[in-house]
Amino acid sequence: MVNTKDQKRIKIHIHGAVQGVGFRPFIYRLAEQYNLNGWVRNNSHGVHIEVEGPSIKLKNFLCAIQNEAPPQARIQSLKHLYLDSQEYSEFKILESDKGQHTSAWIMPDVATCPDCLKEIFDPQNRRYLYAFTNCTNCGPRFTIIESMPYDRPNTSMKDFYMCPECQAEYGNQRDRRFHAQPNACPACGPQLEFCDKDGKPLSSRQDAMEQTAQAIVDGKIVAVKGLGGFHLMADATNSAAVQRLRDRKRRGEKPFALMFPNLASIESVCEVSDLEKRWLTSPEAPILLLWKKPDTNSHISPEVAPNNPCLGAMLPYTPLHHVLMQQLDRSVVATSGNLTEEPICIDNQEALDRLRYIADFFLMHDRPIVRPVDDSIGRIVAGRELILRRSRGYAPLPIMLNEEIKPALAFGGHLKNTITIAGQNQAIISQHIGDLETEPALHHFRRIQEDLQKLTDKQPAIILHDLHPDYVSTNEAQNIGLDHRPVQHHLAHILSCMLENELEPPILGVSWDGTGYGTDGTIWGGEFITVDSGKWKRFASLRSFPLVGGDTAIREPRRSALGLLKSIFGENLDESVCTTVFQAFNELEWSNLNKLLSNQQATTSTTSAGRLFDAIASITGLCQINQYEGQAAMLLEYAAWQSNKQDQSYPFEVKDHDGMAQIDWKPMIREILNDGKSRVPTETIADRFHWTCAEIILKIAQKSNQEQIVLSGGCFQNKLLTERSIQKLIDEGFKVYWHQRVPPNDGGISLGQIGALKFDLIK
Repeated sequence: MVNTKDQKRIKIHIHGAVQGVGFRPFIYRLAEQYNLNGWVRNNSHGVHIEVEGPSIKLKNFLCAIQNEAPPQARIQSLKHLYLDSQEYSEFKILESDKGQHTSAWIMPDVATCPDCLKEIFDPQNRRYLYAFTNCTNCGPRFTIIESMPYDRPNTSMKDFYMCPECQAEYGNQRDRRFHAQPNACPACGPQLEFCDKDGKPLSSRQDAMEQTAQAIVDGKIVAVKGLGGFHLMADATNSAAVQRLRDRKRRGEKPFALMFPNLASIESVCEVSDLEKRWLTSPEAPILLLWKKPDTNSHISPEVAPNNPCLGAMLPYTPLHHVLMQQLDRSVVATSGNLTEEPICIDNQEALDRLRYIADFFLMHDRPIVRPVDDSIGRIVAGRELILRRSRGYAPLPIMLNEEIKPALAFGGHLKNTITIAGQNQAIISQHIGDLETEPALHHFRRIQEDLQKLTDKQPAIILHDLHPDYVSTNEAQNIGLDHRPVQHHLAHILSCMLENELEPPILGVSWDGTGYGTDGTIWGGEFITVDSGKWKRFASLRSFPLVGGDTAIREPRRSALGLLKSIFGENLDESVCTTVFQAFNELEWSNLNKLLSNQQATTSTTSAGRLFDAIASITGLCQINQYEGQAAMLLEYAAWQSNKQDQSYPFEVKDHDGMAQIDWKPMIREILNDGKSRVPTETIADRFHWTCAEIILKIAQKSNQEQIVLSGGCFQNKLLTERSIQKLIDEGFKVYWHQRVPPNDGGISLGQIGALKFDLIK
């Protein structure tokens, strides 16, 4: 007989990543295990539970929620309240309650789980080779949800009605697909279609997959509709096919990402550490930058990543990719389905219109993609995961703030753009949007901004944007009709790293990148910034030098080198100073640019560390004109990796200048020029330059008297620079913080703009 005096009821509210991860079925089974009655349901804030039974069982139930939650769940808060019993007779999953305001976490898309993968390749299973297999532990989330809460009627699966077998799985609390919202099978779910470039269907279902594989083997380019958009795929072992894709996509020399059939095929051509293996096979399944194995008989075409010792490698992450890659049994280029500088295609007709001059064929399906989501990119740095592009698998999980702030919307920068919306105690960063260089990119930006506001149900009171007056994102912020405030670019870099690492002031931030508009109207980029309570200060910077040509100077490292040398040698600059740079120009170019550099009104002054890297790459002959953003700096890093890596730096000076410290690199440049004339190997010069940069960071940290040092900005995508700087600082007793799940590049700027509001730095 039940002792009713011991019967208690607990009301539980769970907030976090608890929708779309099988959380309600988990709670149902847990209640059944402990013989408890009550109910569970989703709402727009998270998961609500009422459960009752003996006190000891309720305590065990609470502990089990925390300790045994589904693998993709992230419990951010669990609040509970003991109440009198209501004498429930059973435990139920109730219909979702939408509520008025959304605060529930929206789950990112996650890779196919081992259980689903086993079914896909089991000839006896009804989902054999089915390209849209999923369960509560895997599959589409962010790319199919239209509104919260995460229920099938609120997703792009709403028009696919489950067959009796799928419905039985969905309703069976002991099944892995119990309340799996995208549940489907070949009888009732989305289907494939293989089409020519005019959209004429050539085959469907499994025949479509087989024809796709055959077309790729035959050297054709196929646009494949995946999870968050289209990939352009070509045989990575076929140089002619890869070059044709490069030409049609207008890609230049920028490396292509590769999809490999399995981990063993990656290991056959790349060095893969245990940490990299875990990350490649994780539910996030990003593209990882991996070192090519030396002296390997790789069949990968050199056109995939020209003059690059790394490959961007990923594994199949959807059933469609798994089935296709098994049939191909070879690596393929899997690059975003777009023209360079345009957004990725997600709609079938859009893809036919925009990609018909790139792709020979199209593999499409009839499950709508609600929003574009590119592949994420990462790299192991200092023994930790570092995200370089945050999108699939990560967006839109929030960055938690340690205090509540008023609702705000941050529009980020111009390159590698993201948008962040914040309110209460969380900041939600959009998926990667990209460079805002074209009209289609601007429309893409606007759609994602509107979508993010609608999905999160947040109404911002203030818009934050970059200080640069000519950025597209700045103009959009100013035209939206709300209070808008600028945030200096390099400060935003530092603040994004502070928020990610849950830091409080005071700190010294090292913000090194290519371009950022300074408060004095010049171009900054080699900055040391102190952040204290309610204030920030430019503590130090690299010595400035002139650039000619604006954006042209960014694309041409030779111009950075010319400006750098002109600032040292003035009118005495001639071929004898540096033959390598002189020969990078024809006679007329040299004469004209030299004259312009003598006219301060015709030049732009910059302290950019990125342009300093460009200049060294030009002086050493590694790169005179970038074929893609950051190429010169990457080649300089790769050259340094090939040296003997002895800790030897070049000389530099730290001076007082206009009330702050200035790092004078002139002694270093003179030594580099001397080394060049003495035929010191380029790899040695590149190596010493990297040691010098790390030494500069250490010297300014010591001068600042700050204990906490924060590293951010695009230059810290450089593994060698980051690891050497971290090690030098740690060896001297500093606490060092760098990025992990938020990019150090401009993909983190929008989060940093929210940081300016959080730390009361908005004017």
